[in-house]
Amino acid sequence: MGRDAEKLECLANDLRARGAQEVSYRATDLLEFDTHPSALEGAFSALGTIDVALIAHGTLPNQPKCETDTRLAVREFSLNATVTISLLTLLAQEMADLGRGTIAVITSVAGDRGRPSNYVYGSAKAAVSVFCEGLRARVFAKGVHVIDIRPGFVDTQMTRHLELPSLLVASPAAVARRIIWGIRRRKDVLYVPYFWAFILFLIRNIPAPVFKRMSL
Repeated sequence: MGRDAEKLECLANDLRARGAQEVSYRATDLLEFDTHPSALEGAFSALGTIDVALIAHGTLPNQPKCETDTRLAVREFSLNATVTISLLTLLAQEMADLGRGTIAVITSVAGDRGRPSNYVYGSAKAAVSVFCEGLRARVFAKGVHVIDIRPGFVDTQMTRHLELPSLLVASPAAVARRIIWGIRRRKDVLYVPYFWAFILFLIRNIPAPVFKRMSL
């Protein structure tokens, strides 16, 4: 599912060229929450069942604009958190009824601590991570696994305009390989690449009086 039908078609064609036997997609605006049940129903109908679902969507908000535009801040939070929570709730119930399945959710290392440079985005991802933790515990006994995938900087259109240290920027291919690795090993939380786990451990343990004086 996605908003841009043309991009979805390009992606579908790429998957077919790589050997996919059947590719289905649906163009939809995920902020239209009433469309979520029918969209997922269509996915289960087309595929018969879903063994692994990957939720990978979001936007990178303009933090300064969000600080003065309440409507924009709420919209960005909804895109990055509420939409995902809606899809998670529906997917989890379907898989729980089947008694199996894995839900992989891309959140972000930004959700580990609120930083002044992107706290709208970070707080949304943090909300999803906490939701995943509770959901994971609820559906575990029903045979469903939930993995919270926390990438750092990835070389995509979302980050290309940012000035980032090259050593910390991962390629999409490397990220994909680690996600597959984490899903197969039924990880609960997966940092991508792995070194972000150590970086965020340090950031989380900076004392609050010091942290609030830092420009992160």
